[in-house]
Amino acid sequence: MSLVFDEYGRPFIIMREQEKRERLKGLEAQKANILAARTVSNVLRSSLGPKGMDKMLVSPDGEVTITNDGATILDQMDVQHQIARLMVELSQSQDMEIGDGTTGVVVLAGALLEQAEKLLMKGIHAVRIADGFEEACDICIKKLEEISDTVEFGKDNIGPLKKTAMTTLSSKIVNRYKESMAEIAVNAVLSVADLDRKDVNFELIKMQGKVGGTLEDTTLIKGIVLDKDFSHPQMPKEVKDAKMCILTCPFEPPKPKTKHKLDIKSAEAYRKLYEAEQKYFTDMVQKVKDSGANMVICQWGFDDEANHLLLQNNLPAVRWVGGVEIELLAIATGGRIVPRFEDLSEEKLGKAGKVKEIAFGTTRDRMLVVEDCHNTRAVTVLVRGGNKMIVEE
Repeated sequence: MSLVFDEYGRPFIIMREQEKRERLKGLEAQKANILAARTVSNVLRSSLGPKGMDKMLVSPDGEVTITNDGATILDQMDVQHQIARLMVELSQSQDMEIGDGTTGVVVLAGALLEQAEKLLMKGIHAVRIADGFEEACDICIKKLEEISDTVEFGKDNIGPLKKTAMTTLSSKIVNRYKESMAEIAVNAVLSVADLDRKDVNFELIKMQGKVGGTLEDTTLIKGIVLDKDFSHPQMPKEVKDAKMCILTCPFEPPKPKTKHKLDIKSAEAYRKLYEAEQKYFTDMVQKVKDSGANMVICQWGFDDEANHLLLQNNLPAVRWVGGVEIELLAIATGGRIVPRFEDLSEEKLGKAGKVKEIAFGTTRDRMLVVEDCHNTRAVTVLVRGGNKMIVEE
């Protein structure tokens, strides 16, 4: 500690905290690391099993999350200690590889470390303890292989898969509806699974949440759901045998890249400008019509002029569709994403049996459902719930 003065002569004290800090070594360091990992494990312990309690987590910006999923809890926690972070990574790797048991694996690791600490106190070296754990793991794996049983399943026999899914949902917030939820999960996976190669493309399963209704209203849709509606209220609410052009270019005249100024000094000049702008719109709409499309999906917006022209030409349109949704739509309908109107052709159109707009209850919320897609494997799980937290969980 030392006394110094600032430029105005005011005294202040500098505390030499670094001198008081000690570097832990040997057994003390091991005990401190075990304590950090066990602290994380103890946080999750009360969330384990069917009777486990939910945790309420509040983010720095005030967003509230209620969950009992181990991976979600640890992901939301701000963990600074490096050893404690290993427990977070353990839960994340379990979630990525298996998808279940995220809480159990952290609690088990904490229990093993608790026993390891007792052995360290008896003077047993850490390497010997680790070797003992590895040997015990080998014995456990052999025993599991001895008592394991092969469960046969197929598209005609989904009973075992459904029971497995129900087991994993027992400790979740949806356990009251676990039978219907398990059926949705199994049907969704089987829709996109290649049973011969034993491969599942999870990219083809889209989760779409919509606040309102109850968890019981959650449904599996064999197609794509877009959280959008048709751009004009007078456009038809249902399009059968849809041939859609998927565009990433806007319905608007091209803008000069450089700074520019346009002087209009007469009504004639203004009319010419208006006609030139109209020609851009009519050419764009004509190119869409010439390709054989009867529906437009656009990543960008378009103004009222283009919207009116699309309505006049019987071309239902959807605007502001996100990049991820555009890609999924292209995969599902077998279409190509077109960056320029000049590149439009019939073979690049996506095909779907039916596109319809659905409304929810008394609210004005609407969504688009694309059914009977060219690639029938793409599915969407439409999750309903009383509030945002339920839907997210």
